[in-house]
Amino acid sequence: MFRHSLPALAFVFLTASVAGAQAAGNDAKVTLVYEHELPNVPGKSIKGILVEYAPGGRSAAHMHPNSAFIYATVLEGAIRSQVNDDPAKVYRAGENFSEMPGDRHSVSANASKTKPARLLAVFVVNTDEKDLTTPIKK
Repeated sequence: MFRHSLPALAFVFLTASVAGAQAAGNDAKVTLVYEHELPNVPGKSIKGILVEYAPGGRSAAHMHPNSAFIYATVLEGAIRSQVNDDPAKVYRAGENFSEMPGDRHSVSANASKTKPARLLAVFVVNTDEKDLTTPIKK
């Protein structure tokens, strides 16, 4: 049976080493740090994604799969985020936000030009989804 305390899961998310880290554009480094099929929800998985921004870094506007619910927590620094047509907001270390299936993430950026920022995005998504981010063409 799959059982972990939240601190243990946070430790796994933050320390897992996965080959396949990739650039998500403009200084964002995106790394899959955790993946597990949900035994009580057939066809769904939980995936942990660590997003690291250099000072002044950002990600291009993007969407996630229509099956994805996302819960993100800022681990370090401050992240400026705008989802759909809502106003942009700055989230600081320890704060979190959610994205619903089909949301457009038009702004995701480090709010600081001098300090790095990191966030952990936890996806509940269809197990067969491999591309978790699709750029939005303007």
